[in-house]
Amino acid sequence: MKIYKVLIGFCVAGALASPLKAKGGDRTLRLSLADAITMARQNNYSVKAARSRVDQAEARVVQTRQLFLPKVTLSETFVVTNDPGAALVFKLQQNSIQASDFNPAKLNNAAVIDDFNTSLQLMQPVYNADAAIGRTIALTAKKAQEQMAVRAEESVGLQVSKVYYGLILARKNIVAVEQSIKTMQAHSNDAAKGYSAGLLTKSDKLSTDVRLAELQEQKLLLHDEIKNATDALIVMLNLDPGVAIVPTGDFVVDGVLPAANEKSVPENRADLKALDTYRQVAAYQEEMIHASRLPRVNAFMQTNLYSDNIFSGGSSWAVGMNVQWNIFDGMATAGRIQEAKAQKREAMYNYEAAKSNSLAEISKSLRSLRTAKARIAVARKALEEAKVSLDYIGMQFKTGMAMTFELLMREQAYTYAKMRLNQATYDYCVSKSELEYFRGN
Repeated sequence: MKIYKVLIGFCVAGALASPLKAKGGDRTLRLSLADAITMARQNNYSVKAARSRVDQAEARVVQTRQLFLPKVTLSETFVVTNDPGAALVFKLQQNSIQASDFNPAKLNNAAVIDDFNTSLQLMQPVYNADAAIGRTIALTAKKAQEQMAVRAEESVGLQVSKVYYGLILARKNIVAVEQSIKTMQAHSNDAAKGYSAGLLTKSDKLSTDVRLAELQEQKLLLHDEIKNATDALIVMLNLDPGVAIVPTGDFVVDGVLPAANEKSVPENRADLKALDTYRQVAAYQEEMIHASRLPRVNAFMQTNLYSDNIFSGGSSWAVGMNVQWNIFDGMATAGRIQEAKAQKREAMYNYEAAKSNSLAEISKSLRSLRTAKARIAVARKALEEAKVSLDYIGMQFKTGMAMTFELLMREQAYTYAKMRLNQATYDYCVSKSELEYFRGN
């Protein structure tokens, strides 16, 4: 029996040590921020869509292999005709023509003839300048999509961070409100005793009840915020509905602010790299249109089998070269070149605008970070002072030396100070995540 108990103990320990996932009856999922971001990057539909666009770009690269690979076509054509010219040609191709077939009477009144034509054709590109540039475009566009997929992961990571910190904020605010409710219940009991003893008016007694009701309402709203944040995380992490998410992380305030250069463009940021790559694509597109004016050279080989009964009869083959040169297409190519130049300028403007915006975004997040840290210091001091003030007035209230409105004012100030500190810490963590995002992870 002892052995069985030991085995059961190991099984239970293994279950507790394994990654916590909501399966079956377990509807609670404990998550750190790093775990949440990892899950989002693996399961989020937006990230999967971005990866699908990379797959599409890879498929377009595969399509460009036609630049140097042959194209093989097999066809089968069946014709029934009594056309005199066609009948003579078909018999000649079928190797079944006879001297009597040149009889004028037979030529003028040809009998119905069946013809099966089995054709195998091979086209081998020899020189195609615009297609070669098209392959370069496809390869470059794939790199851009890969960079955009990386940025999609980073964007989802930022969204998850904000919602995760929002969930922590709501839970901390609930703790603050519950503490205030507990304190106010004690003061409400004291007020009830004072009212029973004739030391307080009914208005004073009811004012404590009103404040308790306000705190209860605040608690209900905070529970809604927790549910909203949980639902948002469920969607972003692609979890089953109804899962309760418990954050294992907490707000972390650094002793020293993260370093960031507000004047240096983060050119290694994935989206900026993608826009720069798209600018290269636009330049290649103009080159490709210019190259379309050059001749195209293709080699071909074709073999045919003709018969009035499929897969039998006469055969033939042909080998040759084909050169096509578009001399004039009614200004269509000139218009396409003009359009490509405008697209290249647009790509350049988009890239430069994104670089300018990146500097503004970094500056904004740094300001928010510095302000949030200063607010934390102010809020902590205000919280300490509000606590001292509330404790003093609370003691005074119990002895009848303080008015009810004074107690309520101090309690409201203390609760507000706790929530201000929570909000400032939340803003700091969010600003830090935004700074990392705008600098490029």
